[in-house]
Formats: sequence, structure tokens, C-alpha cells
Amino acid sequence: MNPSPPAVPRTLVAGIGNIFLGDDGFGVETARRLAERDLPGHTEVVDIGVRGVHLAYQLLDGYDTLVLVDATARGGAPGTLYVIEHETGGGSRSPGPPALDGHRMTPDTVLALLGTLCAGTGGEPPRRVLVVGCEPASVEEGIGLSAPVSDAVPEAVRLIEELLLDEAPGESAPRATAGGTPT
Repeated sequence: MNPSPPAVPRTLVAGIGNIFLGDDGFGVETARRLAERDLPGHTEVVDIGVRGVHLAYQLLDGYDTLVLVDATARGGAPGTLYVIEHETGGGSRSPGPPALDGHRMTPDTVLALLGTLCAGTGGEPPRRVLVVGCEPASVEEGIGLSAPVSDAVPEAVRLIEELLLDEAPGESAPRATAGGTPT
């Protein structure tokens, strides 16, 4: 008799970024603060930093939703938050194998690697991938977030908590849009 799948979908929140490049540390700091919060039991928060390959392998453990938290330059004012729903699966694109440079693993590269790993293992990628991004002021060498990005971290924590509630069983109304929405 095969065990039945878990009744509650699992969500992984992954903070991405390099703390030695100023505002690129936004995802790491947001994940750190989020990990201190009382989150739904189906949620796991990890500080991935620049270990994109590690993230791809962790996703093989089976998650229904992935929330990537990262600095995201989209042309807005520094500190502007975005929620972007990443297109998963489907489509006719047939990308080549992902370039494995452990220091330059963008979310797209991580997801491409995950697709390759899933094809080889029979695993399933997350059904839904969201990116919670923050417009950086500077990603030059240096430790510490700029004032507008630092001020955006508590708001990002609140926003992610709302997204996690939307992922809770019995609730299915997505809050993010395909093109990303400033908040």
C-alpha cells in the first residue's frame, strides 16, 4: 500500500542574495526576520543566500509553492516591493541545460536546473512560484541594506505572511499578478 500524499501543501520561502553586495542582501534579511515569526505549519523558511544549486536540490523534497525573496531591479523607486508570479511548466520552450555557476544562479537558472533534476528523478517541481522582490538602491560591494530597502523589509514580511495565508488549505485566491505589482 502506497502512502498517501500529505494533506497540507508544503510551501518553501527562500531568501536569495549576497549580503556582501549591499541591497542584494534583501532576501536573506527578509528570510531571517520571517523565520522569527509564527508561520503556518506547512511553511519552511530558508536562507539560501548564493547557494542556488542547494535550493534546486532542496526543492526535490516536494513543495507545492515556492516563494523566492530577492532584490529585483524593475525600474521603480528603491524600496518598492513587487510580487511576480513566475510561469511554471507548459509552453513550448526547450531551454538547454542550465549553466552551473554557483555564484550566478538566478531564480530562472535554479528553476531550469530543478526541471532537469525532476526529469531525471521523476520528482515534481512546485506548482506555483512567486517572487517577492524589492527594488535595490545599490548592489555595490558593502555590507548592509540602504535605508529604503531596510525600511521595506518589515513590509515584505507582512506581504509574505499574507501570501502564505492565501496558500493555506481552503483558500485559493491568488494575490499576485503575472506582470508583478508594486505594493
